[in-house]
Amino acid sequence: MTDTDNTGGGFHVLMRIIRMALEYRWLIAIGFVFIVGASIFQLFIPLLIGNGVETVEQIFTSENPDTDALRWTLVTIAGMLLGSALLRGVFTYGHMYISENLAQRLGYRLRMLYYEKLQRLSFAYHDRVHTGDLLTRGLLDIEGVRAFASRGMLRVVYLAIFVGTGTVLMMREDWQLALISLSFVPIAAWRSIVARLQTSRGWRRYQEEMGQLTKIMDENLKGIRVVRSFSAEPYELVKYDISSNEAFNRAYQLVTVRATNLTFITLAFFGAMSLVLLVGGLKVLDEANPFSLGQLAQFLAFMSIMQNPVRQLGMVVAGWARGATSGKRLFEVLDQVPEIDDKPGSKDLVITGGVLRFEHIDFAYMDQFGDEQVLTDVTFEARPGHTIGIVGPPGSGKSTLAHLIPRFYDPIAGRILIDDQDISEVTLASLRSAVGVVEQDTFLFTTTIDNNVAYGDPWAEHRSIESATSNAQMGEYVERLPSGYGTLVGERGVSLSGGQRQRLSIARSIMLHPQIIVFDDSTAAIDAATEQRIRAALQEVTADRATIIISHRLSSLMHANEILFLEGGKIVERGSHAELLEQGGKYRDLYELQIRPEDDNFQTKGEV
Repeated sequence: MTDTDNTGGGFHVLMRIIRMALEYRWLIAIGFVFIVGASIFQLFIPLLIGNGVETVEQIFTSENPDTDALRWTLVTIAGMLLGSALLRGVFTYGHMYISENLAQRLGYRLRMLYYEKLQRLSFAYHDRVHTGDLLTRGLLDIEGVRAFASRGMLRVVYLAIFVGTGTVLMMREDWQLALISLSFVPIAAWRSIVARLQTSRGWRRYQEEMGQLTKIMDENLKGIRVVRSFSAEPYELVKYDISSNEAFNRAYQLVTVRATNLTFITLAFFGAMSLVLLVGGLKVLDEANPFSLGQLAQFLAFMSIMQNPVRQLGMVVAGWARGATSGKRLFEVLDQVPEIDDKPGSKDLVITGGVLRFEHIDFAYMDQFGDEQVLTDVTFEARPGHTIGIVGPPGSGKSTLAHLIPRFYDPIAGRILIDDQDISEVTLASLRSAVGVVEQDTFLFTTTIDNNVAYGDPWAEHRSIESATSNAQMGEYVERLPSGYGTLVGERGVSLSGGQRQRLSIARSIMLHPQIIVFDDSTAAIDAATEQRIRAALQEVTADRATIIISHRLSSLMHANEILFLEGGKIVERGSHAELLEQGGKYRDLYELQIRPEDDNFQTKGEV
């Protein structure tokens, strides 16, 4: 991307942010009033200083000065100067408060829009984008937009009104000195453009490097047990130090650009001020010129109070550059169209029988490595009270199949029907309330056990929570805890064993009484005896529901009405446990590998 593209794109991004801010018109209107007031009383100060100097000059230059009158004039001017300074402070405080208020409101709105968008984006998007990058955009980039609204929008209006009005007043006094006073403006404009281009590139790279830094920290904290197990702390520290140093160097470059820009502008400003003093002083000394010492003092006072706005110009340029960069990164996410969403005119799923049917399903993951075909021509039907078992080697598409049922992904060919309704034509909310998926990789929130179990129905009665937990063979354990169901579960459930987390995950899913239940290797961390008790407890729950059990352990699904053996994304064998054993195919081979040795050992021990 060229610098021109960055500048043009940045302009459109900033205009988009400004349009969002304009929705708070009443705040901007109040801020504009404060800005005008601050500018007016700021400009009164050099005028009053000039009048004061002229009054003092009259005392020393007049032959018969009326000292009492001149003294009263000085007192009046001093009082007006103090009043102008106070009012200028009040109005400046007002417009700064309004600017920050506007920025915080805009930041709040962007945070909610961003978070809401992340909830709607499909699994495919989250598969492609790292969590650390999303965190950086949701924190640092929103802060960059907020800072632009706080320091870049209304402050530009303030500078424009202040400098523009001051220019008119100075031109009325002496156009030559006015031009000299503003001679630094072209240099300031040139440096601002240069700094804008440099900081635009720098801010984007800095945000990207901060995103990389967040990725490293996020992965380290998630895998802290692995890091400690392999004593990899030194390696992780070096990796983090390298990334942190790159971010530091980028930030240092940005500071250097800002300092250089401010130095050039300040030097040009004081150069112009020196010329005003020289040329104005010569005019005062020229008796043929009506230019007075008070007028010169007025010019110098005006330039003195311009010093702070000149310094603010550097902050404004940096704020605009960061705002454009941060806004662009943020809008890249906000403008994403969810790949999985309700189609126009979608209706709620109506459950009449609870029959799930796959019709010639093909699926492929679309990623940077191309299209990876995962499922090919998969067809089967699951009816209420009917259990489908799915088994196969790793990578055969078992979990993918489970993720298609609640429409986490869409197939590239074929249809998935529930009671003859294409799931792509119904609302996601109604579909996912009818389908419960218990994942192998369980996730528990940092809250109490009862809140985790009732996550899908926060207002559920406690007896329903207890019943679901009991069916998952977790009730007795929870009741023995000192705080019972009010026990706090650590981050990602680290205070529980793998089997306990899986049982809570099962309880969370059956709490909602879904019409179709999918167990995606959800008992892998549970011992066989406990799994048998869970299955027995769930018989009543699943009696009138279609159930799909995905497992690599045959003992988990031998009782299924129909078992599908997946290999390479295709159903290569299907039938009941007894039928598949009779076929003598891949299922029989897996049975011989997993179950037969256990049976032989048991028989040998019995003979002894």
